[in-house]
Amino acid sequence: MALGKDYATQECSIARALEVVGERWTLLVVRDAMYGVRRYNDFLVHLGIPRAVLAARLQTLTAEGILEKRRYQQSPPRDEYVLTERGIALWPTLRALGLWGREHFTDGLQRYFCHVSCGTELGPYGECPACGVVVPARDVVMEPGPALDPDPADPVSRVLLKPKRLLEPLESPENVSA
Repeated sequence: MALGKDYATQECSIARALEVVGERWTLLVVRDAMYGVRRYNDFLVHLGIPRAVLAARLQTLTAEGILEKRRYQQSPPRDEYVLTERGIALWPTLRALGLWGREHFTDGLQRYFCHVSCGTELGPYGECPACGVVVPARDVVMEPGPALDPDPADPVSRVLLKPKRLLEPLESPENVSA
């Protein structure tokens, strides 16, 4: 019997959320958008995702209002994908899932997430222990940790080796895909 694409019999907000973000690759696309990846080729090279799958995920995320498609070049036409407020609201979910994965599946710290204002590493619920506030994604800087590969193969990963504020576009994105 084929697995269904929805959870129609489930009266549950988790089931509805999984209909939107529960497919393989989807949360990684959202994670990359949070990191500042915006262009199709940059998602493609960083994730190693099949083209058809990436196109389908971007289409779904756009249709659900998680990403917004914006034209950045007219000739030839080129678009980028930017998180909407609805997409940015997934930050606590990504944060929690990342911490859970770090605790149960990795041997080292790959990334630090710190409060821009004071530099303190965020607590487990996205709070700043020094300031006592929950830090919105726009006020988070991502820094490489000691377990991150210092010489990654793909150009997007190389750009992400430097401290970077979440949601800001990648530095020199035209050079990333080259």
